[in-house]
Amino acid sequence: MSYSLYLNKDSTPIALADNLKIAISSHELNNKLYNSIITDLFDNSSINNSKNAILLDSKHPNFHLFHSNTIVKYLKALSTSTFDKDLVYLNIESKLYSYLKNNKINESEINELISSFNDINTKDIAQIITFSSIYALIRSNDDLLSKFKWLNDFKSKVQPVIDFVFKNTQLKRIPQINNNKTNFKSNTKFIKKLNENEKLKPIKGERNILITSALPYVNNVPHLGNIVGSVLSADIFSRYCKDRNYNTLFICGTDEYGTATETKALEDKVTPKELCDKYHKIHKEVYEWFKIGFDYFGRTTTEKQTEIAQDIFMKLYNNGYLEEQVMRQLYCPEHNGYLADRYVEGECPKCSYEDARGDQCDKCGNLLDPFELINPRCKLDNATPIPKDSKHIFLSLDKLEPELKEWVEKSSNEGKWSKNAKTITNSWLKEGLKPRCITRDLVWGTPVPLDDFKDKVLYVWFDATIGYVSITANYTDDWKKWWKKENDEDIENDVKLYQFMGKDNVPFHTVVFPSTEIGTRDNWNLLHHLNTTEYLQYEGGKFSKSRNVGVFGNNAKDTGISPSIWRYYLASVRPENQDSQFSWTEFVTKNNSELLSNLGNFVNRIVKFVNAKYNGVIPNFKIENCPNYIETAKDEINSLLSTFIDDMENSRLRKGLETAMQISSRGNLFLQENKLDNSTYENQPEKADAIVGIGINLVYLVSSVIGPYMPDIRDKIVEILNANKLSIPDEFDMWIQPGHCIGKPQYLFNRIDEKNIEEWRNKYGGAKE
Repeated sequence: MSYSLYLNKDSTPIALADNLKIAISSHELNNKLYNSIITDLFDNSSINNSKNAILLDSKHPNFHLFHSNTIVKYLKALSTSTFDKDLVYLNIESKLYSYLKNNKINESEINELISSFNDINTKDIAQIITFSSIYALIRSNDDLLSKFKWLNDFKSKVQPVIDFVFKNTQLKRIPQINNNKTNFKSNTKFIKKLNENEKLKPIKGERNILITSALPYVNNVPHLGNIVGSVLSADIFSRYCKDRNYNTLFICGTDEYGTATETKALEDKVTPKELCDKYHKIHKEVYEWFKIGFDYFGRTTTEKQTEIAQDIFMKLYNNGYLEEQVMRQLYCPEHNGYLADRYVEGECPKCSYEDARGDQCDKCGNLLDPFELINPRCKLDNATPIPKDSKHIFLSLDKLEPELKEWVEKSSNEGKWSKNAKTITNSWLKEGLKPRCITRDLVWGTPVPLDDFKDKVLYVWFDATIGYVSITANYTDDWKKWWKKENDEDIENDVKLYQFMGKDNVPFHTVVFPSTEIGTRDNWNLLHHLNTTEYLQYEGGKFSKSRNVGVFGNNAKDTGISPSIWRYYLASVRPENQDSQFSWTEFVTKNNSELLSNLGNFVNRIVKFVNAKYNGVIPNFKIENCPNYIETAKDEINSLLSTFIDDMENSRLRKGLETAMQISSRGNLFLQENKLDNSTYENQPEKADAIVGIGINLVYLVSSVIGPYMPDIRDKIVEILNANKLSIPDEFDMWIQPGHCIGKPQYLFNRIDEKNIEEWRNKYGGAKE
């Protein structure tokens, strides 16, 4: 008969109790074995490095005992040649295990356990198991230990054995959890907390970034295509910049002037102001639900807008860049009003699309003059419009074209404009710029500041882009520091302007607005980077509020799915280089397969392990105890992080999300290839400690890179980690140090039932599969 047993070099009370049981029983019941243990320990002849534990084998094979209580009982049977069932099934075993597992025992519980013991018998199984278990729990508590004579007497009898065990066991007792205990590496950079009452302004020596998204027009509810094309894209980039601690201002607001507002107000039988108030509130609520983090969300119907727009107009006028022309306009005899270009529809002369607008064809993207349309019609009542002459003010784009071309060449390359932004702008310049009308025969708009044109207002597309400036001015009196330089050497106000929009808005931001700025001869901070999208289609068709097709901002909230899931999905299908499709099937699949199975699983797996095995406390880990991390994982993680930063710096937001999720996948792989499980924890404790330390910091890294896309999920992860928000780093590091206490696991995502797909498709007009 032979046996094998382990002397576990772990740190938990359970492991220490096991070691004491085996050492005391072998010493008291089989001294030959005990001497063998000492010999093997000191000559290291039996250390099994693959399990990081001491393996003791007899010379007789094929008989192995692993459970410490069983080993004690077997040794007793060997010493007495009996096998007493009463000894095998000790009633106290289950209680002792419960106390060891919970790492807690009180005075009354100890009294109950030892009450039946009178004399000390170091050969008695019950006494060996009881003493070893209790002593493993309270060995450091001198006050409690001193209260029990039996424990102290037993201890004195086996003191040499205890000394031996303590000498050869890592006695790192699991600390009691303290939710307030935090421990970070000294150079850890957290996201700066801004003073809510302090207005942002450019800071000398820092990266100053001004971000705008196209101002949503105020006569409708934004649909998912509107949201991802402008405000969500800008918000993701803004959050990235702020999470890198760049000095960043993100502004937006509703575009409220123009014929479309006047006309919609007539349809709804309200004033234009009432209509604007209604839809400004709707837009604001939609964006708040989507967690769009504007520093300021304003509107264009303000005194600042009038003041700044008229100032720009007069500077252009005084500098000779405005001219008068008689313009033929389309007039609707049915409702007796001039028609804004977008309210004239007809056949596109360039691609024959039947529903082209008077200002642009949505199919081919070409800008149009309403008189170019074939078979024009009034959008409001289908009446055939008639031409009328009216005197208007034109912006002399032809005079500004040489300077604009030079600027476009420089800015589009240095700022790395998106491909379609360059293509659309260059097509305008290739055709040659012509004077463009910037006034309209309306009441609802910024008044033209010339006596001969008091009955006219500024054209909404000339006026709306100035809205970025006026909205900033409504946010801070220091608005000029964001938008202008004193001179070319004004380093303090070195601001980079990033703008996000759908491709149909490009010419107004790369031709009309920059020409306007150049023509004032003020030293504006002109556009640095323009980021545009193609169109997001809805299940093979177009979004249409009138036909109840598509998901609009308020509909997303009604599904009961969190904004984090919507943000993730929209970013993952962002139409960056070509049109993309919204699909309910894909929406559900991405939640269940990517978020739940990848990110959610990674975070939950290691957090549960740390709570179960380490009582929520990060152990004293050393990364060299995880060779896989040193050899491969570290470089791969840093390579992915570098790619992510490059993606985000260049506003490749869809690619950035893919890379962020690859970092999460690499975290899952790290846990898998290093086998973070009970076996590693019990048999290779130093490696397990290292895996936990590295893994928790990987979770921390993932929280930072998914933050721009899903800020609520980032916040939940750092809450679980009991940490501050980590600034997106240049390199992976061990920011969370040993002794740091994390919180309890929480589910980040919930599975979406596939049955919802058909329900939502029917409700929101999706195509049948």
